[in-house]
Amino acid sequence: MRAIRAASAALLGAAALALTAPTAAFAVNNTPYDFRVTPSTVAPGGRVTLTAGGCPSSTTVTSGVFDSVSIPQNGSATAVVDSDAQPGAVYSVQFNCIGRIGTLDLRISGGTSTPTVSSTTTVAPSGVGGGLGGSFKNMNTTEIVAGGALVAAAATATVIVVRRRSADRRH
Repeated sequence: MRAIRAASAALLGAAALALTAPTAAFAVNNTPYDFRVTPSTVAPGGRVTLTAGGCPSSTTVTSGVFDSVSIPQNGSATAVVDSDAQPGAVYSVQFNCIGRIGTLDLRISGGTSTPTVSSTTTVAPSGVGGGLGGSFKNMNTTEIVAGGALVAAAATATVIVVRRRSADRRH
């Protein structure tokens, strides 16, 4: 009987772990070449370094957020992100090396690349922004489902432990 309980607890723990694993979808470089976008998050108007290691010829890089760039063999190049790029958006960056295409993501941060007077002004802290569900501002479906699964797993584990304790006390 204890083996069944141990197996159930192990299965429940594995399910909880699987549900809380990061599920973000990232673009994949499915080529034998070492394509990189550095940094992977940049402000509108900022610069990114594009690297194409291992490619036997020049590589063409295209994206909807900067002009096409040609990278020399086993080299790197710099691209300037459009100043009107949408903050918070994720743009696809495609590397084309002799017909082999690798795709990576480039995230646009919320700020601008050049500081302004308003962005350098210090504001005194005003406390926690509580009330009216402020903690749910950027929640997505995956986080809600993962949180619900954790609550269900905790409730199930509590029931199992309480039942086991009461069963052990009956003689």
